[in-house]
Amino acid sequence: MSTPNDPRKLDRYEAPNYLARYRERHGATQATNGSSNGGASTTVDDTPLYLRRFRERGATAAPPAPTVEHEGATFTPALAEATRGKEVAAPIQRRATERFVCEISIIRHGITQGYSTDAGLTPMGGWQAHRRGHELARRWDAGDTVRLVHADTNRARQTAVQLYNGACDGMDMWGKQIELTEPEAIPELRNFGVWTPDGLKDVTSAFRQYQSTMEKLERMAAGERPRWLVEIDRFYRVQLGGADPIQMWLTIPLMYFEPPALCVRRFWRGFHRLIAENRGEQRILAATHSGPMRAFATWAHGYDPGEPLNTEEIRVKVRDGAQTALVSYRNRVTEVNVPPPDEFPQWES
Repeated sequence: MSTPNDPRKLDRYEAPNYLARYRERHGATQATNGSSNGGASTTVDDTPLYLRRFRERGATAAPPAPTVEHEGATFTPALAEATRGKEVAAPIQRRATERFVCEISIIRHGITQGYSTDAGLTPMGGWQAHRRGHELARRWDAGDTVRLVHADTNRARQTAVQLYNGACDGMDMWGKQIELTEPEAIPELRNFGVWTPDGLKDVTSAFRQYQSTMEKLERMAAGERPRWLVEIDRFYRVQLGGADPIQMWLTIPLMYFEPPALCVRRFWRGFHRLIAENRGEQRILAATHSGPMRAFATWAHGYDPGEPLNTEEIRVKVRDGAQTALVSYRNRVTEVNVPPPDEFPQWES
């Protein structure tokens, strides 16, 4: 039961200012429409103002921007402005002698929800990957063939999907005709592995087994810890202490962890297979994890350049014959000898 001072019982004879203004505009619109239609009543357009303005601009679209042709390439001044960079190009005489058959972009996944399980990306991580794909589309040339592959984890898979979406949006924006394949998972791009009693597992999967086994041992307070558990516990305690566990993996021999050199070999084995499957000049876009990427950069440059940022890129240009390549990472380029595909040690045996 309401009281006499209940505001719901107060009658207001005057409308609020915003409502009065709305009624004035509403009445003026009806009067104008009625007079223009001989006094006949018409329905009022309830379309939001921003949408009406957008449609009006679309109806009176500006003429297409002029295009510029140079050395067989066609582009717009807007694309030239958006793709400005500080890259130093080699002399034309040198570029004529170089023949790169494949350019590989190794991309780290976006920000993930966590590493204790196979979690996906956060909204920020998805946006990072989408933006990176959009930037890569500006760099590609019309007529290129791009093979999009990724590691078989949720964070790498979602990164590849967003790279695909961003690249498609970029191609539509800049009017480029590029053959881009849909994301495909390949085993060679997986994260580094850890040996467990159930076999070789991805480091994230091994962490889940480590947690359950450690909890059981601590709850029962009986039995000795297996050696693989001691080593992976040592690895993760480095991370919990705020240090760099990947640096530990790169510099200290670990008996139950896949060696960094094997990750580099595995990456090259996958790249060899992709190059053989697609004859001719091509591009490969690979979404993977930071540990193998850091091992790849350390092998190429001879020192550890540090943890790659989310969606940061290692750029590899493979020469004709796939025997040598140029590896570019963080403003340093190194020429490397590519390991042959038929030489791959069987570490896990």
